Amino acid sequence: MSFFDKIRRQKLLSFSLILFTLSIGVIIGTMVSTGVKAAKDQSGAPGATPLAIPNPVQLSTSFSTLAKRLEPSVVNISSTYVQKPSVAKKGRTRPAPEDEEEDNGMQDFFERFFGSPFGGGPPSSGPRKSYSLGSGVVVDKNGYIITNDHVVEKASRIQVKFTGDSTEYEAKVIGTDRLTDVAVLKVDRTNLVPAKIGNSDAVQVGDWAVAIGSPFGFQATVTAGIISAKSRDIPGEDPSTSGFQHFLQTDAAINPGNSGGPLLNISGEVVGINTMIASRSGGYQGIGFALPINTAVKIYNQIIKTGKVTRGSIGVQFVANDDKNAEFVKAYGGSTGIFVQKVTPGGPADKAGLQDGDIVTALNGKPVSRGQDLMDSVADASVGEQMKITVLRGGKNQDYTVTIGDRNKVFAGEFGGPRTEESEGHEGTQAKFGIFVQNLNDSIRQNLSYKGTGGVLVTQVEPGSFADDINLLPNDVITQVNRQAVNSAEELKHIQSTLKPGQAVAFRVMRAGRNGEWSPTFLAGTLPVGGQ
Repeated sequence: MSFFDKIRRQKLLSFSLILFTLSIGVIIGTMVSTGVKAAKDQSGAPGATPLAIPNPVQLSTSFSTLAKRLEPSVVNISSTYVQKPSVAKKGRTRPAPEDEEEDNGMQDFFERFFGSPFGGGPPSSGPRKSYSLGSGVVVDKNGYIITNDHVVEKASRIQVKFTGDSTEYEAKVIGTDRLTDVAVLKVDRTNLVPAKIGNSDAVQVGDWAVAIGSPFGFQATVTAGIISAKSRDIPGEDPSTSGFQHFLQTDAAINPGNSGGPLLNISGEVVGINTMIASRSGGYQGIGFALPINTAVKIYNQIIKTGKVTRGSIGVQFVANDDKNAEFVKAYGGSTGIFVQKVTPGGPADKAGLQDGDIVTALNGKPVSRGQDLMDSVADASVGEQMKITVLRGGKNQDYTVTIGDRNKVFAGEFGGPRTEESEGHEGTQAKFGIFVQNLNDSIRQNLSYKGTGGVLVTQVEPGSFADDINLLPNDVITQVNRQAVNSAEELKHIQSTLKPGQAVAFRVMRAGRNGEWSPTFLAGTLPVGGQ
């Protein structure tokens, strides 16, 4: 190897060594720099490890599963109607919303569920267009929907929206039933997904409950809770609506706009139709009510078959309160049964021979003890069907064959009748029931337009007395006490003197309505111990 070759090789080795040394230095410098920067970036939380978001994984639960399954079956319902001017009542009126579009009809719901929160305001100058919102549930793939009657009542236009579909479908009312607050709608859309119907008789207190609807217009809202009570009867202003609903009570959140939507069990079956809430604040307070689906199905089946609902009736009225009924039965010599307060003139029971004051003890040989038993059995019977009714009268059982009539015809104009107007009290003889009474004479009869025989006139009722408790009113005419005829104030006082504290007492009184017609009514209670 020549001298020059040795020099070149030595230079190449030196250059390679220098290049390697520089490379090592760069790497070390980079590592040091990165470490310093990282330490600088984490100066706020030294030693903390950054969090990482995992890949999305579907976590399925029973609630989410049934919510997804039911979404196509639950609809939003929008109703438009023309509202007449509000009528002043006791110096107050309900003001119209300043902007109906923004109001979105919720004022109508608030007034229905909670009463008007407004104290007064100027009366509206004329009819105005209003809107209401509600929900419904598809029960037939051909476009049939169940909702509440109050969601669509008086509506001139009804529109239905499905989840995920912005189209508003025009809906037609097939039929409604005011007594159960059920309405059946039809939309021209096929291949819908109907909800699965459950059996509300299987529902138990404590079962899971899920409500789906459009509260305040927020579509497809899902809330969950439990069934907190069954067979809840809600006292209403109209006595003709009582006895047909027997609500399921739930603490699943139900608000205005949920009306007509489904209440589901944990299997996703419809067990109720959400109808109303109880609230003092104007918002959800944990008490909601749903019509049992078994009742709704009966109504639905009648409506799609005939377009209307027909119920059986025999034309009698009874005491809804079971305790009061028991007092009447006891006072009239019975141990169990249903006390008949009134027999409708010309009705099936009247034609068969039943009388007010009878105690119904059996229907077709089956004993009954509650008015609800009588109502349910008769209402479900077919018009024209015959029923054997056993009554206790004067201590003896008697059988009558009654032909079931149409309730709408039997009680045409009967319910929702006027109450007795109280008038100024008159001087009279005080009886120990807590009332003042006066003997009737021709002048009093003429002034009252009362043509009945016998009886004494109640002129005053003492507040907080036994008579006040059982709702005796001024201008009532007492004709009987515990089946004993009353023709004078002295006779009434004599009967009263024979009664003992704790004894059940029943009054038969004649009471005038605002239309001036007199009709019998019965009142009963248990005399207080040590009281008047």
